[in-house]
Amino acid sequence: MKLDNFLNKKIKITQVKSGLKLNDKQNRNLIGLGLRGIGSSAEIKVDRSVLGMIKRVIHIIKIS
Repeated sequence: MKLDNFLNKKIKITQVKSGLKLNDKQNRNLIGLGLRGIGSSAEIKVDRSVLGMIKRVIHIIKIS
């Protein structure tokens, strides 16, 4: 999925896997994205910093 196409748009992200075995940076990225556990969702406006956070935890979230 090419994430650059989403710049300056709102997307909904949902956490689909547990963050227990992640390292500290990845856990902080999940919290920064507004995700607190499996099934939690957040609607955020995409910019370059958000894209960087998403790329680090793309294996744990679903974008819709």
